[in-house]
Amino acid sequence: MPIDPGVAAAFCLAALVMSLIPGPDMLFITATGLATGPRAGIVAALGVSAGLAVHTTAAALGLGALLEAFPAAFTAVRVLGAVYLLYLAVGAFRDAARPAAGRAGAPEAGARGRSGARVFGQALLTNLANPKVIAFYLAFFPQFIHPEQGGVLAQFFLLGLMFIAVGLAVDGTAGVLAGRLGDTVRARPAVQRWLNGISGTVYAALAVRLAADTR
Repeated sequence: MPIDPGVAAAFCLAALVMSLIPGPDMLFITATGLATGPRAGIVAALGVSAGLAVHTTAAALGLGALLEAFPAAFTAVRVLGAVYLLYLAVGAFRDAARPAAGRAGAPEAGARGRSGARVFGQALLTNLANPKVIAFYLAFFPQFIHPEQGGVLAQFFLLGLMFIAVGLAVDGTAGVLAGRLGDTVRARPAVQRWLNGISGTVYAALAVRLAADTR
């Protein structure tokens, strides 16, 4: 095994602490679960994990360093990500503004209106739209990699898998809990509209945060 068990345990503990701190991914998952149910919360968590897998591969292959070497490319990815989040916010606000008539009697209509594939794709793109994730990988992972043991690339990928597993456990739990909370109040159309408004606000806030984060 290219990673010492003690190092792996320390890494998982650090990953757990960071995963428990609410960030853009968890906020997105929670907003999705609240608006559309626990199933969507889990699917969103899986989409984020898929995005982390792509970021792990990119960081391991040095693409993160390439992005940081060319600020224009880094900025382009960040701006496109902000635009996509604004697109999601507009969609959520439109759902919130729809009249209650025609939606009554279907408390799960909002959830069924967004297929699992769509939720997965939105979560995946939201995660990929944040180039800071690769920069984080390049800053955090080397602290737990020991080149003298050999297999640096294998160590990086193993750490990436552990990070994804820990994050999925935390994010999946958050998505389910948010979804169940949403289910308890979603029977009323007015509450569904309110939840959609919260989701739109979260997406818009994430877009502003991503666009304003120039570091």
